[in-house]
Order: sequence, then structure tokens, then C-alpha cells
Amino acid sequence: MTATHRVVRLARRPRGLPTAEDFALTREPVPRPGEGQLLVRNTAFLVFPGLRTLVGGETRDAPLPPLHPGDALFGPAIGEVVDGPLEPGRTVLHLQGRREYATPAVAGCRVLDDALPEAVAHLAQGVAAYGALTRLARVREGDTVLVTGAAGAVGTMAGQIARLLEAGRVVGSTGSPGKARRLERELGYDATVLRGSGPLDERLARAAPGGVDVVLDTVGGEQLAAAVRAANRGARFALVGALAGQPSPERAGGSAPAVLDTFRLVTRGITLAGYSGADHPEVEAEWEARFGPWLRAGAIRFPRTTVRGMDGAPGALPGLIAGCSFGATVVEL
Repeated sequence: MTATHRVVRLARRPRGLPTAEDFALTREPVPRPGEGQLLVRNTAFLVFPGLRTLVGGETRDAPLPPLHPGDALFGPAIGEVVDGPLEPGRTVLHLQGRREYATPAVAGCRVLDDALPEAVAHLAQGVAAYGALTRLARVREGDTVLVTGAAGAVGTMAGQIARLLEAGRVVGSTGSPGKARRLERELGYDATVLRGSGPLDERLARAAPGGVDVVLDTVGGEQLAAAVRAANRGARFALVGALAGQPSPERAGGSAPAVLDTFRLVTRGITLAGYSGADHPEVEAEWEARFGPWLRAGAIRFPRTTVRGMDGAPGALPGLIAGCSFGATVVEL
């Protein structure tokens, strides 16, 4: 075991959008596990866009604590047990990512088995999409489903899940022609709506000429507003993110305002609700019981952009916010 390891820390509060210079890659002594803790050598960790909110300081109502200059970044991680109450070599899932070695509490770890064909698949963000589509939006056979932010970590999983839940047509939005091609060729999207290439309502009408029955929204803002205008009677909206607030230099990630046509919400009987996994604790086990067989059968993929090694970790979040990734962003060590 090496005597030191590397950790990504917040070097300063970002002014505007985060840059790689806002984060520091420090070399520190490998920590020693305390009572009830494990020493884990991380092998991969997820870079999630919510870090933008945590480093920006606008964390009211956020489910995770804010990050201050000097704090180590964190997030879901996969690693191998080196020392502690569990058998060395066991693979665990925990929340102390963004470092090479971690000392999570045993109670805060999940020992991984062979439920999924590869351990890194536990970093997929499909559980939120699955929960939203089965608990809030309740996809029905033949539904037209719109996924905003379809090329992101949740969106790339959501379109595939909607198809497996027997949606009739799956439409996604993205800002990149290259990503649009991948959504249609690799992930089974029937059509994509490109932002910034003409009036959004017209492009959405071409992609979903019969209107939309279900919306899984990861963005908010003008895309959510356009989806309301395109909604059929009885449409169900499940909100799982607010990415419109992440790339704005005028905001710190803690808000994403949208102007919605409440007349249409009322007259078309549209339901709109935000999804929180904490409200549906049974979903995780149900999702994994379906995700594993789907993966093994080739019915679903885990799209991800891989960053190799700790040297690229400080720039991973700025790259994610800039739209440089497709699917989840995972740092592999």
C-alpha cells in the first residue's frame, strides 16, 4: 500500500462556471480507518452535476451538504476493501469518491455481489429514471415519452427504460447533433429535438406530431415550458433534475426558474411532480432486479464517458457542465 494518495479538494469558490483551477489535486497521507470504518481503495467514482450546486453555495433544500474551500469533494464510488471489519478484497459502493483511498463507515457502505455483470454499472443513474417513470409518470403501452437532457447520465438511461416499459415513441432533447445521432442509433430514441436550431415548439411538434403523454424532465427552463405546450390531455410530468440552472454563469446551481402555462396545466389535466428517491425506498431493489437481467440480455446499455486516472479528475466537473460528456461521467483509477 502506498504511503500517500491523491484527493480532489475545492480550492476556491467558483466565480461563474467552475473551472479546473477551482479544484486542487492534493497528495496526502493514506488515512487510517477508525472504529467501524473501512479502508477502501477506490477503483471508479461518479462525477455528478449536483456538485455544481454544492460548490456554488446555493444549497437550500439540497439533500447534500455544501462544500467550502478546502473540503474534499465526494460522490458515489466503487472500491476494494483493504482493511477493516470486512474481508479484504470485497467490492463496496460508498459515497467517498474523488480520492484514491477512502475510510467510509461500514454502515454507509454496500457490499456488492454479482447482481450486475460489472461493478461500475452500480454507478449508473438509471434508478431515478426508473422510479420516476414507474411511480410518477407511470408509462403505459403506446405512450409518447419525451426526455429532456436525453444525453445526460439520467437521460441516456431514461429513454431505454421507457422503451422497455413499452412506450410507443421515445423523443429526447439535446444540444449536439453528434449526441442526437448517438441517441437514435445506439439507444433507440425515435427522434431528437436539437436546442438552438429554430423555434423549440416547432421542432418538438415535428419530433412528436401526436403530442406527448409522458415527460421525464432533467432540465427545466424553456424545455419544460415547451413540453407543457406539447402535452396531451392527461399527460404526466416527472421532474428529476434542473440542469438549466447548472450551466448558467449568473447562477450558482441552486435554482432553475421556468415560466409554465398554467392554463394548459389546468385545461389538459396535466400532472407535474418532482421525483425524490427518498420518497420511494423500495425502488432501488426493484430497479436492480430488472437492470441486471436487462444488461445481461443486451436490452439496455450503461452509456458513460470515462476519465482515466486522478490527473483528469479536477477538470471532470467543468467538462460535464460544458457538455463534453455523453451519459454518465466516470473517473476510473
